[in-house]
Amino acid sequence: MDIERILKEMTLEDKIALCSGASFWETKRFERYGIPALFMCDGPHGLRKQEDAADMLGVNNSRPATCFPAEVTTAGWDPALLEQIGAAIGEEAREQDVGLVLGPGANLKRNPLCGRNFEYFSEDPYLAGKLAAGFIRGLEAQGVGTSLKHFAANSQELDRFTSDSILDGRT
Repeated sequence: MDIERILKEMTLEDKIALCSGASFWETKRFERYGIPALFMCDGPHGLRKQEDAADMLGVNNSRPATCFPAEVTTAGWDPALLEQIGAAIGEEAREQDVGLVLGPGANLKRNPLCGRNFEYFSEDPYLAGKLAAGFIRGLEAQGVGTSLKHFAANSQELDRFTSDSILDGRT
């Protein structure tokens, strides 16, 4: 695919349309440019593929998939283990026609009250980065993309869609 050529041919409206989806979990297909739709799934503890009615709360049925331990329980000093978990999730993603897994969660644990601490590896940035990299290597080796989720300063669940994380310079 000649990406440079496609970008030159695309209208501004088409480029903007790339930023919105065909559905909650699927990107738009652009046949004119040879761009297929991409199905995304929540992760990283296993796929949560909602093929029917999907929503932000995740209360609808998902396809069966392996449930792996939460990141907090895999946060030893073993990136190879995370690479194996990523590879296994990548295999299932390919089987379910998923092109992108939303994960891993690489946010640092800054607040013990954070409702998503179970999704993060560590409060240590070096360890969190090494483990996330292992997971990403394993998953992407299966031909499935990844997207870091909750990359920084996602430290609360209450009003999480409207909260504002203000950080000082050191952070």
